[in-house]
Amino acid sequence: MLIRTLALSTVIASGLVLSPAGAGTAKADPASYTLDPAHLTVAFLVRHLGYADTLGQFLQASGSFVYDDEARTVEDIVVEIDAASVFSNHEARDNHLRSKDFLAADENPVIRFVGTGAEPTGETTGRITGDLTIRGVTNPVVLEVTLNKAGNYPWGDKHYALGLSARTTIKRSEFDMMYAIEGGIVGDEVDIILEFEAIRKDG
Repeated sequence: MLIRTLALSTVIASGLVLSPAGAGTAKADPASYTLDPAHLTVAFLVRHLGYADTLGQFLQASGSFVYDDEARTVEDIVVEIDAASVFSNHEARDNHLRSKDFLAADENPVIRFVGTGAEPTGETTGRITGDLTIRGVTNPVVLEVTLNKAGNYPWGDKHYALGLSARTTIKRSEFDMMYAIEGGIVGDEVDIILEFEAIRKDG
């Protein structure tokens, strides 16, 4: 129940290795990428009363970053998610999530994640660190990132794209979001799930 605008802004300039074999046409110079809104999912899981996890997502998001295929580094990551676009398939619950008990969407329309570093953990995996701000509270967060595929689309304009998955877990209590934690009514831990494609800006 937390994520408003992950704005992974500025820096991730250590060597995040994200370059699978057979990645397709690559550029020698760093290139800008824009998240494809048609292939972008920002979701979360939170335990409810200990029975099961509630799955929700944010329906409006955008973002960009700079990736160097040759050096395999990523930087200038900015992802913005509209807090008011939260959706959990239950209108009353979604309105509650927008309230001051949770996201306080009126006062804090975005969540921001500012990248501070990156490191490779495998041939196509890496770890991105940064500062996540929710409700005006900032805490460090670590994203585990996997590059699933890189290459030109087989149809349409045949644009060059990257497909990535990212995961992290945060505690909402660390962002002054204490509602219903006592007694385990709503879980403190929130699993965040990011699945997206990013299109290279050519020319």
